[in-house]
Amino acid sequence: MKITGNTQVFFVIADPIGQVRAPELFNRVFELHGVDAVVVPLQVAAEDFEPTVRALFRSPSTGGVFLSIPHKPAALTVADRCSELAEVAGAVNALRRGRDGAIEGELFDGLGFVKALDDAHIAYAGRRVLLIGAGGAASAAAATLAARGTSEIAIFDPVADKAMQLASRIVSAFRIDAYAAASNDPAGYDLVVNVSPLGMKTDDPVPFDVARLDDGAAVFDVLMKNQPTPLVRAARARGLTAEPGFEMLIQQAPLYLRFFGLEAAASGIENDASALRAMIYPPELLDSHRLS
Repeated sequence: MKITGNTQVFFVIADPIGQVRAPELFNRVFELHGVDAVVVPLQVAAEDFEPTVRALFRSPSTGGVFLSIPHKPAALTVADRCSELAEVAGAVNALRRGRDGAIEGELFDGLGFVKALDDAHIAYAGRRVLLIGAGGAASAAAATLAARGTSEIAIFDPVADKAMQLASRIVSAFRIDAYAAASNDPAGYDLVVNVSPLGMKTDDPVPFDVARLDDGAAVFDVLMKNQPTPLVRAARARGLTAEPGFEMLIQQAPLYLRFFGLEAAASGIENDASALRAMIYPPELLDSHRLS
């Protein structure tokens, strides 16, 4: 990678930062498509988040900022303006400098999620969905599912108030049947999505009882670490469709690039993302993706 005084610098901000895959992925995109830019990881504590972002955007070298845990909700307050979807979800995962100098925010997690479902031929329109977790990823998934015609969204979180608040926002914005689930029992749902951190550690419990899934139900585990997780393995052992979170990042890549004004690179990834999949999929999961 050749870095010059004209190179645009993009930052990925998270805490912790070690699990984030965006730097290697997007630096490969820039290399493949001849973009004079670099993505740099930046670990920032919650209390330092806002001043750090504002300082970065004071530099014209800053092309934009990618955001990961736990900063997506806080970015909503830093952005001078953002999309309605981001407002409903209460989170932002990308920031850029607008033409007028304002900081603009957008949320791609939800759209990347439903595009990953489409890629795996998992239906969600008119279906009953259970989300395990009520954080930033769950908010994005819930808002986008509601916008795309899901008929019922149940949300389970150990902190019941979080699930109730998210469900209330979804009902208010989309007028669909959304509610806080009383338990993590997956029985009766067409699609069950793990949007919790359970599975990031090897000794984590499975987020729900896989034996309780209906025949024909599908599972999506948004995690990109320790895949295939015990959840994905257990669901596949039952013969059910169960997908890891890698495709969410693949499907989001063109969205980020277009948001940052890199249209040629975005179109290139839409036409052929095989190099990126080879980077982030474990071999056995890449093979199953090719066969799907």
